[in-house]
Amino acid sequence: METKTKKQPKKVEVKNIPSWEIKDRQYYLIGNNSPLTYVLTSKSTPRKPLLWFDEEKGYNREIRYASNQRSCFIDEQDGNAILDHVIFEEGVLNVPKTNQPLQKLLSLYHSKKSYVYDEKDEVAEAKDDLVSIEVEMEALNTAMSIDVEQSEAILRVELGSRVDQMSSAELKRDLYMFARNNPILFLELVNDDNVMLRNLAIKASEMGVIVLSQDQRTFAWGSNNKKLMTVPFDENPYSAFAAFLKTDEGVEIFKSIEKKLK
Repeated sequence: METKTKKQPKKVEVKNIPSWEIKDRQYYLIGNNSPLTYVLTSKSTPRKPLLWFDEEKGYNREIRYASNQRSCFIDEQDGNAILDHVIFEEGVLNVPKTNQPLQKLLSLYHSKKSYVYDEKDEVAEAKDDLVSIEVEMEALNTAMSIDVEQSEAILRVELGSRVDQMSSAELKRDLYMFARNNPILFLELVNDDNVMLRNLAIKASEMGVIVLSQDQRTFAWGSNNKKLMTVPFDENPYSAFAAFLKTDEGVEIFKSIEKKLK
């Protein structure tokens, strides 16, 4: 008896179609200087075609905004299209969920999106705000945990020799303000091994333990003017000296400087 082979169901390729949420949307002009009124190009003309490339169909499609049509594609509109302007007032355009053709034109198809204007995304903004808050909290928590010496080293990058005249309370206050106002740079400095060494070099220079030549190319001992190192061209002298202190030759000099500063 012949056995019939069961026919396998045909596999259907499911396309990854982006979801579209029906909701009110807000659009805003990009840049700090938003004009009181801005009219966005909303129809295709021979001189300034407004096109969107349809990958499924394989060709460019003309788009325009018509207030009485269900689609922004000209090839899907009838002959009674009522064209309308797309106007940003004080840099903002609010489009209600009842106006889907205009929303889709602005959100999906218009070539000026991300160049002239963009869509307000509250979820993305919340995520960005959350990251900023978390970084600020990390910076402030770190600022609370470091000692006075490291505080001085970090603030010296921002304030220079002014830190030498500050009390421990002033140091802590300014450190917290620095961590709050510029948390990313603050955390970078905390994790920069050269910051402490650079601070040591600056203090040693201010106290005359080491001397930087007037052309800022050579470091020498302050006591006998014996040369310690030559600063590489186009490098910050104290950053270069900090890097030098981590070399085999520089380690012994580092120990000597520490002793002289105590």
